[in-house]
Amino acid sequence: MSNLRAMYIIWYRDLLNFWRNKGRLFASFIMPFLFLVIFGTGLSSSMFLLGQGAQGEGFNYIQFLFPGIVGMIVLFTAIMWGISIVWDREFGFLKEVLVAPISRTSVAIGKTLGGATIATIQGMVMLIFVPFVGVSLSLGQVLLLIGLMFIFACSVTAMGIFIASRIRTMETFQVVMQLLLFPMFFLSPALFPVQNLPSWLGALVRINPVSYGVDSFRQSILEPTVAMSDFRMSLFNHTMSIPEDILLVALFGIVMVFLAVRSFSTQE
Repeated sequence: MSNLRAMYIIWYRDLLNFWRNKGRLFASFIMPFLFLVIFGTGLSSSMFLLGQGAQGEGFNYIQFLFPGIVGMIVLFTAIMWGISIVWDREFGFLKEVLVAPISRTSVAIGKTLGGATIATIQGMVMLIFVPFVGVSLSLGQVLLLIGLMFIFACSVTAMGIFIASRIRTMETFQVVMQLLLFPMFFLSPALFPVQNLPSWLGALVRINPVSYGVDSFRQSILEPTVAMSDFRMSLFNHTMSIPEDILLVALFGIVMVFLAVRSFSTQE
């Protein structure tokens, strides 16, 4: 019971810190907004002028891009939440938590749940752009998408926390995260279809767990209204479904949680 209470308190503390820092919430939407409005509109116009539309004429690049932007904000928020571990270490809070009479597993899981909840909330806020993208979502689709975002956020947050648990300074963490974040984001179907990529690049996309998170978002948002057969991820010539996508994401998350728990268990 004490471990469950510890997880709850750590989760609640992270949410409280997030709620008190509204400037970070606002700033976190600037880059996704620029991607969606400026990059999406500009590239969509270029595709139309070049006659590359729709993999056909009705192709709407902004609709294609929107799930990738949702994945982007969840990914960036979740993985960067690991910086709270470094921050707590520098100011002594982490040491106090680790010497408390609670399991260190509960510390790692509580931080993972806190970061995943925050990333999911920020992903949900992006849904206000749905009417401008030209997609209508049913209540069932919204609930499915929230669940997918949370599972994806848990996996990525656990990775960020595992890395942060091995790093001592915020400067080092930020450098390491930048080296991971952008390759993970760009080597995914967030910005472009992956069906006709060179084999070496396609292989990198398929070993990237972010690819399957974004693919599940795109299927849940677009599949009822947009033909998705040309854009879905495939693995070993098998077209992935939402359950298969999220299974791979969850397996990755389980490994990351295990590594994070193990890392916390060996902290001095």
